[in-house]
Amino acid sequence: MANTLFNDFNPISSKQWKQKIQFELDGADYNETMIWNSPEDIQVKPFYHRDEFTKAASVKTHTSNFQICQNIFVHDIEKSIKRAIDTIERGAESLRFTIQNENTDIQKLLENLPLENKIVYFNLSFLSIDFVKLLNAISVQKKAVFYCNLDPIGQLARDGNWFTTSDKNNFETLEKISNEAKDLSLLSVDLGLYQNAGANITQQIAYSLAHANEYLNRLPSITKPIVFQVSVGTNYFFEIAKLRALRMLFKLIAAEYDSNLECHLLVTPTKRNKTIYDYNVNMLRTTTECMSAILGGADAVANLPYDALYHKDNEFGDRIARNQLLVLKHESYFDKVDNPADGSYYIESLTMQLAEKSLTLFKDIEANGGFLKLLNDGTIKKKIQESAAKEQELFDSKKEVLLGTNKYPNKEDRMKHDLELFPFVKIKPRKTLITPIIEKRLAEKLEQERLELE
Repeated sequence: MANTLFNDFNPISSKQWKQKIQFELDGADYNETMIWNSPEDIQVKPFYHRDEFTKAASVKTHTSNFQICQNIFVHDIEKSIKRAIDTIERGAESLRFTIQNENTDIQKLLENLPLENKIVYFNLSFLSIDFVKLLNAISVQKKAVFYCNLDPIGQLARDGNWFTTSDKNNFETLEKISNEAKDLSLLSVDLGLYQNAGANITQQIAYSLAHANEYLNRLPSITKPIVFQVSVGTNYFFEIAKLRALRMLFKLIAAEYDSNLECHLLVTPTKRNKTIYDYNVNMLRTTTECMSAILGGADAVANLPYDALYHKDNEFGDRIARNQLLVLKHESYFDKVDNPADGSYYIESLTMQLAEKSLTLFKDIEANGGFLKLLNDGTIKKKIQESAAKEQELFDSKKEVLLGTNKYPNKEDRMKHDLELFPFVKIKPRKTLITPIIEKRLAEKLEQERLELE
């Protein structure tokens, strides 16, 4: 028998809701009291109603397929092998190796790992045809899926210089690599750099798309997915909408090249809001950020250990970070429903507004010569600094709160004795082609002041 319960109630329009709220405000202004502006200049309303809903975002998120990824920095080969095997046995479904030296014995690193049908990412701090050719051969032999995450433009933005190669700006070498390693996905876009440096969400999406567009313009031979290495912040619903808008817009831009090229989202919690004092709160932050990543449609999520700022890689921090994702996947059932944000008027509205604003900024970048031109002349860095300064001002005035740091700090907390890593911006004077974009956490100045008083 059909359930007719709701037929007994008349629908309530958005106008009626608004009138009821206005009555309850007892004379206070509705717009000033109930609506707030985000850093992206999006007005956030107290409720979203179907009679104001015009268009759903044309994006599909296959949440059921998201993978738990483990980060491994390769320094000691034997330790890295042991760590990789251990993390796979404990629930990691994919691996991301960071390799800084092209003389690393990659054959030895991978030969005994159970990689069949596994996804493995390689963040390489160099550009080497021979190294990538060897990876290509190993991927075929192992029946594994390798993503090389080569990002010369990201290297320029982060370091101030291109990779050291025979060609001036790496694109000739990249083209040769793409011709020699046809089984690999080669390209990556480091969106996390812009987020961790303080860019707002509209800037993050637009800059990463313009960044990717430089590759699409210069490397027509690329047919494999581009990996977007994304950092997500603490603004829960906005971050879900960010990933959805990014996927939607990339598909739109790829279509302009008559390409079915896809973007592959490898997502990590941001460092920007993490702290060294009251560090256990970092676990709460990374949990909600991983939730945003999954619901937003990440293909893989690599969690950030709660102590990553001040401790070297360690088994305990890794295990806690991995277990957060295992709980979300296997106990909270985050992998049971595809497109979980569908039907949420709020998230749909945010997705469309972020997409529209980002596309406008993307078009402006292209009209002014493209991303590389604006990166070289300092425009991109300047715009990010302006956005970061506004957020820093909110943090300094305690309008943006980090619990345990700028609100309700534990005055008895001591950290100087526990710092294995230097957790602040490092200044390294050297000659560069451009001034690099610098990642900086919100709490750095406050933490340095507290450390001096210990």
